[in-house]
Amino acid sequence: MTDISKLGEFGLIKHLTKDIKPKNTSTQKGVGDDCAVLSYPDSQVLVTTDMLMEGVHFDLTYIGIELLGYKSAMVNISDIFAMNGTPRQMIVSIALSKRFTIEDMELFYSGLRKACDKWGVDIVGGDTTSSYTGLAISITCIGEAKPGEAVYRNGARDTDLICVSGDLGASYMGLQLLEREKTVYYQQLDELRRKKEEARRNGTYEQQSAAFEAKDAKLQYFQPDFAGKEYLLQRQLKPEARGDIIQRLREANIRPTAMMDISDGLSSELHHICEQSGVGCRIYEKNLPIDYQTAVMAEELNMNVTTCALNGGEDYELLFTVPIGDHEKIEQLDDVKLIGHITRPELGLMLVSRDNQEFELRAQGWNPLK
Repeated sequence: MTDISKLGEFGLIKHLTKDIKPKNTSTQKGVGDDCAVLSYPDSQVLVTTDMLMEGVHFDLTYIGIELLGYKSAMVNISDIFAMNGTPRQMIVSIALSKRFTIEDMELFYSGLRKACDKWGVDIVGGDTTSSYTGLAISITCIGEAKPGEAVYRNGARDTDLICVSGDLGASYMGLQLLEREKTVYYQQLDELRRKKEEARRNGTYEQQSAAFEAKDAKLQYFQPDFAGKEYLLQRQLKPEARGDIIQRLREANIRPTAMMDISDGLSSELHHICEQSGVGCRIYEKNLPIDYQTAVMAEELNMNVTTCALNGGEDYELLFTVPIGDHEKIEQLDDVKLIGHITRPELGLMLVSRDNQEFELRAQGWNPLK
């Protein structure tokens, strides 16, 4: 492994970006100068940024550094699609401690570039610095929308239909699975450490050293068996921005009245749209799209699957509203589900259960500041 200090800040940037070539005509100057130079003469420019902090947003016990790069890019690209835009450029800044090597950063950029290449995004700059508290990632994504085509959160109107892409709750179930297995892993490490200490006190460590070494080798890496739950892990560790849904909406000549991506949970995102649009809503429990693996995992963990679908977060699916006149068009779209409708504000935000009881829909999605 190669120490990053051998290259220095600018050497590392040059090493990681030396073969990056612009793909977009709006990228006039990319990496290598004091600023990137972009040109959008006839478009609205969309800019979004996210910070990802080790220990808050990700855990390197169970996400590999390459997948982390991929996910870091995708969650930003998703924000551009959520505005009905097209992602074009990305700026990447990283703060890292001395435990990371050049090879680690090569893997991070490999994942980052796979995500960017999938949607034709140019990496045009960024920054690197040192950190005393682990890895911190800050990514800014820049996109464009034709004049008048950007979709905001404040456009939902009474009688609009509420739609979501994909399915809900799988990413949260993947996180619960990883956290459970991580707990078991550390319990095994603690138990091995306890047995070693006991053997040293009893003078039997030498006799058991071969068994201890075998156990050490087995526990060197976090490698639990996730057979049958691969979809849940993919949704948590390798999310996909739903640019395909944006394309289908355009092809069907459907323009959402309000839209956002589901990063903090459906319940929280619906509150954002309703609050900013000055409306209420009704969504139907029976219409929430839930994958079979999600339902099975929720039952295994003794959790309510509807609660997971409403509040889990990190699905990165699209939540959007459309005029009621687009009902037939929406029904013909693959991987899009109609889950409810917009109402007058005085009717509030309500969840209609499977037995037709109404409950207040509370915003209980993820809050990183709690």
